[in-house]
Amino acid sequence: MKELFTVVTRKGQITVPAEIRQALGLKEGDKVALSLAESGKLHATLRPAHSVAAMTFGAVAPRKRPEDFQELRRIFEEGIAEEVLAEDRPASPSHHE
Repeated sequence: MKELFTVVTRKGQITVPAEIRQALGLKEGDKVALSLAESGKLHATLRPAHSVAAMTFGAVAPRKRPEDFQELRRIFEEGIAEEVLAEDRPASPSHHE
């Protein structure tokens, strides 16, 4: 494992060396995660931190492109209306004598 050094500033900031930024594909504004492991010797690990939104973007393909949101709303509203009508219908009479 190659070890590179940097300095901690008065504000607790560090500069990630260019070689590590390139290897991790880090660019200005990217978020990183630091973790502290206690396996014998203390050491910290730095890795790119991607948001859930960024990692899952495009994972579910829409039914058609572009989505017709007015049509989706109409279908939703019809479904709700059918549920309300079903609740208002009288139950079938029972045959208790």
